[in-house]
This record gives sequence, structure tokens and C-alpha cells, in this order.
Amino acid sequence: MGTVVFWNSVRFVIAVLVQVLICNHIDFLGYINPLVYIYFLLLFPFNANKSLFLVIAFILGLTIDMFSDTGGAHAAACVIIAYIRPFVLRFSFGISYEHQSIKLENTAFGQRMLYIIILTFIHHFFVFLLEIFNISNILIVLRNTLFFGIFTILVITLSVTFFSRKNS
Repeated sequence: MGTVVFWNSVRFVIAVLVQVLICNHIDFLGYINPLVYIYFLLLFPFNANKSLFLVIAFILGLTIDMFSDTGGAHAAACVIIAYIRPFVLRFSFGISYEHQSIKLENTAFGQRMLYIIILTFIHHFFVFLLEIFNISNILIVLRNTLFFGIFTILVITLSVTFFSRKNS
């Protein structure tokens, strides 16, 4: 139990540092930054306490908000994806999730990508909707959701490919 808490704490700090120190300073095409910190939420243990997970998601989003000066948009979006994650897991992985027997690195590529894509686009949509907070700019929200989402998914997929443990 103690090692799980320790490693999740380390991953939390690394997610925040990578986002704040590296990803917030990437300006692909002049304005697109990957929001890769959500990878922490995607990988958080599936059998963890749901209430604790919601609190951790809020703290992660709030931490990113403090460094990004976004007024709670990231915190709200993180809580939303933390709340709907069990439904997306059930949709993406089916019976494997019901039996709590999945490990993300051992799942089929298509299932894993579906899971990452759904949660990334939902997160990004709410971040930009809350940042812009003007329904008349819905096209800007959708454009940013699409471009930031694609870039984030690409970076997350590449990092999974390069940094995942090879199963022999």
C-alpha cells in the first residue's frame, strides 16, 4: 500500500513538472500546447477509491490552474473526466473492466486508444469551454479541442510507446 502511494505521488509531481516546465512552453503552430498531465489520471489505478480519485483529480487540475492562471478550468475538467472514467473504461474495455482485470499496457491498441481519445477530447472540450466561457465562440472551443486534443494524444501515445516496459 505504501509503495503504491509513493509511486503515485512521484507520478503526480512528474506530471505537474512536465506540464508546467516543458509542455506549457511548447507552441506548436504558434498556440498549441499538449496537456499531457491528464496522462496521470488515465493511468491512475482502476481499483482505487473513487472519492479519493476525484479529490486527487481536483488537486491535479488546481495545481495546473495555479501555474497556468486559468481560473479553475483544469480543475473542473479533471474532476469531470475522473467522474466519467468508469463509464469510459466500461465502454472501452467491456468485461475486462467489470472484473477489474485490466492493465492498460496489456490491452489491445485499439481499446487503449479509444479510452485515451474519449477522455482527452472530453477534458479538452471542458477546459476550453470554461477558459473562453462564451457560447458564441463555440467554434474556437471546438477548434482548440480538436487541435490540442490531437497533439496531446500524439504526445501521450509516443510517450507510452517509448517509456512503456517491454514484456518479454
